[in-house]
Amino acid sequence: MRAAALTAAVTFALDQVSKIAVVHGMELIHRGEIAVWPPFLVFRMAWNRGVNFGLFSGDGEVTRWIIILVSLVISVWVWIWLRKSAPGLAAQVSGGLLVGGALGNVIDRLRYGAVADFLNMSCCGIDNPFAFNVADIAIFAGAAGLVLFAGKPAGGSESGPDAGAGVR
Repeated sequence: MRAAALTAAVTFALDQVSKIAVVHGMELIHRGEIAVWPPFLVFRMAWNRGVNFGLFSGDGEVTRWIIILVSLVISVWVWIWLRKSAPGLAAQVSGGLLVGGALGNVIDRLRYGAVADFLNMSCCGIDNPFAFNVADIAIFAGAAGLVLFAGKPAGGSESGPDAGAGVR
């Protein structure tokens, strides 16, 4: 659990520090766009009132609070699951990424009423219209990691009567 807690804390801190530095420190909130290394990296201010890619982005307060509640419920569920199942290191790190990222976006919704997105990346003639943030990357990586590593017990080996048995 130590790995999950440390990963969640570092992820949350990186997300919040990056938002403070770019959105407020570099005044992206007023400038709207900063070409860092176009088109590969552009800071483009976007306020996401929904979930990924703006889905469910109704401007209503009800939607905002439902998304906050769902994020907190999922974070608590993942945390309880991590404590009870004692997964391997990769699953703990994945769970920590998901929880830290989700909590980072919850703080934005509480503070601003929306998630502050600012990373925009395009390449190879494809103009990406979407912006995201460190929390979004962590949530995606954490969810993918849980899918890949959640079945692996701590210690990395299978256990049980059929452990190591091949298909015959």
